Amino acid sequence: MSRWLLCLILALGLAGCQSSAVPKAKLPYAAWYLGFLAPNYMQVWLERADISDINGLIFPNAMGGVVAMGEPASLSATAKGWPKRIGSGKGRSMTGLDLPYVVSLRWQSLVEPQTYHAAFLIPDWARKKMVERLPAECPVSGRTSDYRKDLTIGLAPGGVVKVWIMGPCLDPIEVLTLQAEIEPQGPYQGKMKGQYALPLTEVTQAYIAKYGVPYGSWWAPIPYTTVGP
Repeated sequence: MSRWLLCLILALGLAGCQSSAVPKAKLPYAAWYLGFLAPNYMQVWLERADISDINGLIFPNAMGGVVAMGEPASLSATAKGWPKRIGSGKGRSMTGLDLPYVVSLRWQSLVEPQTYHAAFLIPDWARKKMVERLPAECPVSGRTSDYRKDLTIGLAPGGVVKVWIMGPCLDPIEVLTLQAEIEPQGPYQGKMKGQYALPLTEVTQAYIAKYGVPYGSWWAPIPYTTVGP
């Protein structure tokens, strides 16, 4: 499905929300979580994330700013591939929304630098797994079951986007990997006159000077994750 068709879905969903009552979300938990992360040292600035749920309710500009990223000053981590263990990323709970349907993103890959945009659908099988209660061992809370209620999005240089669902006590399932498009107008669609949001940190600069940017290494799944159908 093309980006333009996805944007149309968002627009129609917004129109529907304005003209009719939106059903109340019926989830087995208070809210699902939206989080963002980047590979080690590969700085990202998220310009905006727009989310539409299965009822057509839209949360515009749901997230923005820096995303989660490892950056040991010793340069002991590697930027090649995704971290061996990932968390849910920096984000927020999507209170009031039902399960996610359409995600639209625009972000800056600061190490290149380059601006990208992407829009995609969350498949039905992934939504079903987000409300599937599973046995789990949760040492901190003592819970014996958990949900994969976290939707985590990884953003990497070259415009690689990887999406997982996970729970605090359940390993991630990879939902999809896709190639984003370059935003031709640049940062904030030309409003910043080509200026990117942040300079690179000294640690990131040192890492890139020593090891470079490992383009192409972020397509492969993380070894311990399951890849969906």
